[in-house]
Amino acid sequence: MKKNIGSIGIRRAIAYIVLVFFSILCLFWFVLLLVNSTRSNGELAGGFTLIPSRFFVINMTNLFKGSLPVVRGMLNSLIIAALSSILTVYFSTMTAYALTVYRFKGRTAILTFILAIMMIPTQVSALGFVNLVGAMGLEDSFIPLIVPAVASPVTFFYMKQYMSANLPMSLIEAARMDGAGEFKTFNMVCLPLMKPAIAVQMIFAFVASWNNYFIPSLVLYKDEKKTLPILIAQLRAADFLKFDMGQVYAMIAFSIFPVIVVYLFLSKYIVGGVTAGGVKE
Repeated sequence: MKKNIGSIGIRRAIAYIVLVFFSILCLFWFVLLLVNSTRSNGELAGGFTLIPSRFFVINMTNLFKGSLPVVRGMLNSLIIAALSSILTVYFSTMTAYALTVYRFKGRTAILTFILAIMMIPTQVSALGFVNLVGAMGLEDSFIPLIVPAVASPVTFFYMKQYMSANLPMSLIEAARMDGAGEFKTFNMVCLPLMKPAIAVQMIFAFVASWNNYFIPSLVLYKDEKKTLPILIAQLRAADFLKFDMGQVYAMIAFSIFPVIVVYLFLSKYIVGGVTAGGVKE
């Protein structure tokens, strides 16, 4: 008995050591980013250190007083990331609901087609997408960055798998027997049960849209329309006389705070959904 308790204690200690190691490894780069945002361009050129300096306020002041519309870029990124993540999760969940709840001919073919789209890289369809945006006169508009988010095969696949395992069909049938329509059943019964999956995919979709550089750089031309990743790239591409790596780190640090806020807000729904009591059939 004592040997079993001792072996369990050893395994637990090893598990904690591994978790602490990987936690430090993950947080190290975040700490390094914050430290570098407090250093000047000359100090950064001098080499690596984990000791914070005193130039954070100066870097942020120079950043906001510069020629780039940083605050406007933050607002643009927030609008695009928030709307696209909401549309992605809602309509992907609705599609997963239709292919999980209903039984009809062609259901398997539709599911296979959607999964096959996952294999197509974004870069392959980028030229045609840009030509379509130009033909529709939607350059320098947020519409091409928000509306296409409705179709997200990756989010759909995750929702489909989660729904197949966690959505009790008895609740759907009970809602129908009570006279609820399909949209009401989906919005009032299905969505609340999908909170953990929705929170996870909202985080992923928000971060993916927030960090997206490729497509916005192809359709946004005016500085007041550009998102933060484009502005960061412009700041890094400044000429030798204007280049300031301290400002670059300060802007990157400034750009990650909304992502942290979104994660902290949605993480409670993940924990709450996982710990909530299940429905017994």
